Amino acid sequence: PGNSDRILADINLDINSGETVAFVGRSGVGKTTLIKLLLRFYDATSGFIKFDDVDIRQFTKFYLRSLMAVVPQEPIMFNNTIKFNLSYGKENAKMSELKRVAAEANILNFIESLPQKWDSEVGERGIKLSGGQRQRLAIARALLVNPKVLIFDEATSNLDSESERQIQKALKVASKNRTVIIIAHRFSTIRNADKIVVLSNGTVAEIGKHRDLI
Repeated sequence: PGNSDRILADINLDINSGETVAFVGRSGVGKTTLIKLLLRFYDATSGFIKFDDVDIRQFTKFYLRSLMAVVPQEPIMFNNTIKFNLSYGKENAKMSELKRVAAEANILNFIESLPQKWDSEVGERGIKLSGGQRQRLAIARALLVNPKVLIFDEATSNLDSESERQIQKALKVASKNRTVIIIAHRFSTIRNADKIVVLSNGTVAEIGKHRDLI
């Protein structure tokens, strides 16, 4: 099909191991589509995506997705305890591991301030937690599986400025020694990214650091 039929076109991009790369742009420009391609929810109709020089279509979907963890805009929470929700991706995790990733996600003090601590119920869809608390719990859950690539998909778009600040602290810690991909609307969320990719009309309009693009 012609370019007018494509969601994304002429994307040519390298992401180095250990980099924090942010994708920004208006709604509908293809930011989330890129993530879905990376996770192989569907495959590109032309071109390819490589992971360590291997076409990702050569991996099983299970193996490919085991290399990554996603913190979505609306994280899934089960009507169960904080401990259950945090350890969902690694059921045999030790308490020392749970406390470590909770601290990295900047939510340990909150958990341990609760009357029932780790056994506190979060309610249906995490209704007993604030938006920022749900996001930090989701970050901790992602860190627990120690992914090579950590993906934040609009993780701060519905939060107030104080909650966003807390998430930014957690993100800074989470970015150490791993590749991080951030999808965001707000430049404030990704000002410290190594590289910001601006998408427009399904293609790359600009690439640079925050100070260059602003």
